[in-house]
Amino acid sequence: MLAIQNLSKSYGKVLAVDQVSFFVPDGRVGILLGPNGAGKSTIIKSIAGLLRYNGEIQIQGIPAKTLDAKRCFAYVPEIPNMFEALTVREHIEYIRHAYNSGITDGEIEEMLRRYEMEDKQDKLGNELSKGMMQKVSICCALAIKPKVILLDEPMVGLDPKAIKELKETVLELREQGVTVLISTHMLEMVEDLWDVMFVMEKSHIIGSYTKEEVGGKDLDDLFFELTGGKR
Repeated sequence: MLAIQNLSKSYGKVLAVDQVSFFVPDGRVGILLGPNGAGKSTIIKSIAGLLRYNGEIQIQGIPAKTLDAKRCFAYVPEIPNMFEALTVREHIEYIRHAYNSGITDGEIEEMLRRYEMEDKQDKLGNELSKGMMQKVSICCALAIKPKVILLDEPMVGLDPKAIKELKETVLELREQGVTVLISTHMLEMVEDLWDVMFVMEKSHIIGSYTKEEVGGKDLDDLFFELTGGKR
């Protein structure tokens, strides 16, 4: 589970996030939506431990700043960061050892096969395209075997096959009881994935809905109703 309570963050005199609270339970996919400048990136970076903030963030009931919480948390950033001198396989091995993950060699091989990276294992980080770096970032996150995973615009730069695999991966994670939070502008890409949505505007959550509450209502229509047509 991922719990955010009274999260606030200012940049100088600018209040980027103001007393935001939301909750994504185990085995559910949450989506964080909002127009540019709404505060989504600040929330994402706060959860990932990249910013100082006021308020409380818990991962599996544990304060997010603790090592125990970080051990069961994975993050796929919008802009991947690769080690230039490590190969694709070495990135995954680094994560496996850093987190003392129980992922097996066979599971790594299957993951690389799914994301069409089998023949790219020996490529260095500085040789990868944006899409390939995104795939490596996803594989590294999955190698942790997380209980909570945060994906920031994860489908940007991916080819159609990788988008399909990522969607299937998200559904598999949900079936395994993993908590998933996705921040995205590509609403059509998460239409069949989400369980609960949080819509931000001007540093606040202005709407929070479960899929059951909105029935068959189109996600785009609901988003634009809440934000006055802004994206």
